[in-house]
Amino acid sequence: MNFKIILLPGDGIGPEVVGEAVRVLEKIASKFNHSFDFQERLMGGCSIDKYGSSLTDETLADCQASDSVLLGAVGGPKWDDPKAKDRPERGLLALRKGLGVFANLRPVKVHPALIEGSPLKPEKLKGVDILVIRELTGGLYFGFPKGRDVKDGRERAVDTLEYYDYEIRRIMKLAFELAKGRRKKVTSVDKANVLESSRLWRQIATQLGKGNPDVELEHVLVDTAAMKLITGPAWMDVVVTENMFGDILTDEASVLAGSMGMLPSASLGVAGSRSGSEARMGLYEPIHGSAPDIAGKGIANPVGTILSAAMMLRHSFELEVEATAIEAAVDRSISDGARTADLGGKLTTRQMAEELIKNIQ
Repeated sequence: MNFKIILLPGDGIGPEVVGEAVRVLEKIASKFNHSFDFQERLMGGCSIDKYGSSLTDETLADCQASDSVLLGAVGGPKWDDPKAKDRPERGLLALRKGLGVFANLRPVKVHPALIEGSPLKPEKLKGVDILVIRELTGGLYFGFPKGRDVKDGRERAVDTLEYYDYEIRRIMKLAFELAKGRRKKVTSVDKANVLESSRLWRQIATQLGKGNPDVELEHVLVDTAAMKLITGPAWMDVVVTENMFGDILTDEASVLAGSMGMLPSASLGVAGSRSGSEARMGLYEPIHGSAPDIAGKGIANPVGTILSAAMMLRHSFELEVEATAIEAAVDRSISDGARTADLGGKLTTRQMAEELIKNIQ
């Protein structure tokens, strides 16, 4: 089968980790008789430098016409002026909106060989296997009005937290759907004791819970969820929450796995947005940032990006066997002691990818 993949390496370590993910995908293509058409485009700070825009209309159109998009990372001190008209992160938000990818899936699984690398006590990490589903195109990051002005002689900044019922309903439906293939438990995270948007969130979650009696539903306030994520994460299965809460909680959860460099993510559109019954348009990226302090040194951990590519095979291309082959290769490599600097090892970015490629069976 042939698939068109747009590569957006971005800034910092993005080009390094995306390059290694491409090598892994090329190995998969050769082994399983597929064809991947890789086309590279600019997005983020590098796009601002060349085109004056963090995401050009042409790049967005190319992404929309592709089968999937693989992203590295965007941003860095060079483009960090809060008064700038355009910033790398604006391009990322526009890309998510333009692709209609409303659901961000972030699996958090602790590899047994890396338990000692986490700051948490080992007994807290046994059995941790969480899927966080973050609503991605609504909430505080996209609401209006938004901006800064002067009111009553004082400088003021305004952001609006806004959700429509359909936005909540579709993300909750996906949470129940995915929970049925796991441990049949959904934890809905909100701030319903304070926020009106969270009260609507909880109302819709409760309605859908009644229609899915085979899945346990619980409601947890976001501050309690943040605490329990550290004190007892094994109790969580599928966690679903709004945009900003999900952003914060998943970064917090990265310490469970020992490094942000280990964690992938998939941002998905509606089922059937690609050819096939369940295939979805997807934007795939590691959860880490551009890490400008180590960019160009060849020591970044490529595993999060490689596992994101595995999620792409599963969700956008419906290639379950191929996705599992990559994930199994990661498990074998970690078990055999393969480690980049963030995990306490000495392997370079390229060497880590080589270990994974050798273990693809």
